Amino acid sequence: MNTISTMLKNTAAAYNRTSLIIRILIGLVIGAVLAILVPKATAIAILGRMFVGALKAIAPLLVFVLVISSLARGEMGFDSRFGFVIFEYMISTLLAAFVAVIYCFLFPITVTLNGEAAEAETIPSGIGEVFSNVLMGMISNPVGAIADANFIAVLFWAVIFGVIMKRVASDGTKQAFADMSDIASEAVRGIINFAPFGIMGLVFDSVSMSGLSIFTEYGKLILLLVATMATASLVINPIIVFAILRVNPYPLVLRCIKESGLTAFFTRSSAANIPVNMRLCERLGLDKDMYSVSIPLGSTINMDGAAAVITVMTLTTVRTMGISVDLPSAIILSVIATLGACGTSGVAGGSLLLIPMACSLFGIPTDISMQMVGIGFIISVIQDSVETALNSSGDVVFTATAEYRYWQKQGKSLPVFLGGTTEVDV
Repeated sequence: MNTISTMLKNTAAAYNRTSLIIRILIGLVIGAVLAILVPKATAIAILGRMFVGALKAIAPLLVFVLVISSLARGEMGFDSRFGFVIFEYMISTLLAAFVAVIYCFLFPITVTLNGEAAEAETIPSGIGEVFSNVLMGMISNPVGAIADANFIAVLFWAVIFGVIMKRVASDGTKQAFADMSDIASEAVRGIINFAPFGIMGLVFDSVSMSGLSIFTEYGKLILLLVATMATASLVINPIIVFAILRVNPYPLVLRCIKESGLTAFFTRSSAANIPVNMRLCERLGLDKDMYSVSIPLGSTINMDGAAAVITVMTLTTVRTMGISVDLPSAIILSVIATLGACGTSGVAGGSLLLIPMACSLFGIPTDISMQMVGIGFIISVIQDSVETALNSSGDVVFTATAEYRYWQKQGKSLPVFLGGTTEVDV
C-alpha cells in the first residue's frame, strides 16, 4: 500500500512540475490519436464535457467576485501620471477590441460546434435589440443571474456592489471579498490544472465527429487572433505613444516587447511577469513610486489581448450560429469586451471565461458559448502566450509613456533612445 501511495504522489508531483503547455500538447495529441484508433470509445469525450461543465459552473461566480473585489479595493489619490496611465490602459484595450471587430468583418470564419448546439435563444435583428438585451438582462435577480450564468446581470450587479462597497464597506468586508476572489481564482487554477484531460476529451469528440480537418478551422482561428494582437502591439500601441510624445515610438515599443513580452510569452501570466516589468521600468529611468503601482494595476486592467480574444471568439461563435451582426452591435460588443477584460482572472486562459458574457448579447445560450471556451483552451498554447505578451509589454509601454509625458511637461528631456538627452540604462 505504501508503495502504491508513493508512486501516486511521485506521479502527481511529476505532473504538476511539467509545464501546462506541454501537458496540453500531450493531451491534444493523445485525443486526436485515440479518435482515429478508437472513434467509438465515446466515454473519452466525457472528460471534455466534465471540463467544460466545471468551467461553466465556476465562471459566473468568478466574474462576480473578481469585479466586486477589484472595484472595492481600487486605490485613489495619485497624481496626474497615474490617472493618465489608466486612461492609456483603457483606450488601448478598447482599440484592440475595435481591431478585432475589423478583422472579424474582413476575414469571417466559422468553427464546428458539437452536441445540441442548434439555435440561439433570441437572435437580435440590430442595435436596438442588442441594447434591449443588455438593459433587460442587467436587472435580473443577482443570485439567479449567477445560478443561470446571466453574465450581463452578473457584471452589472458586480459593478453596483463594488462601487457601493468602496464607499461604505469596512476594510474587513473588502478583505473578505478579496479572499473570495482569491478562492475563486484558486478553484479555476485547479480546474485548469486538469485541462490536459479535458482537452483530450474535447479533441477526441471533435476529431471523431469531423476528422482531422477540424485542425484547419483551429488554425484559421489562431491566425486571426495572432494577427489581431500583433496589430495591437505593433500598430495601435505605437500610434498611441506617438500621439502622446510626438517621437518615434518603436524604440520603446520594441524594447518592451523584447524584454517584457518575450518573457511573458513563456510564463503566460501577467502577474508572474510583474518583477520583470519592474526591473525594466527601473532601467528606463521611471519613478518607482509611479511604476510600483501602475505595473501591478496594469497586470489586472491592461487587457488588450483579453479584449481581442473575447471579441474574436464571440464574433466567430455568432457567425457560426448564422446570426447577422451589424457594425454598431459589434462596437457595443467591443465596449462590453473592454469592460469585461478588466475583470479577467489572473490565471492562464482567464479571458476565455468571459466569452459567455459577450455571447449573451446575441442570445447565444451558455451551452454553446462554453463550447467556444473549450476550443479556446485547445488553441491556448499559442493564443494565451501571445495574449499575455501583448498585455504585459503594454504595461511598461504605457507606464513609460505617462512618465515621459510628465517629463516633457516639466521641461525635462526624454531619454537618449527616444531622441532626447537624458541618460537611462539602455
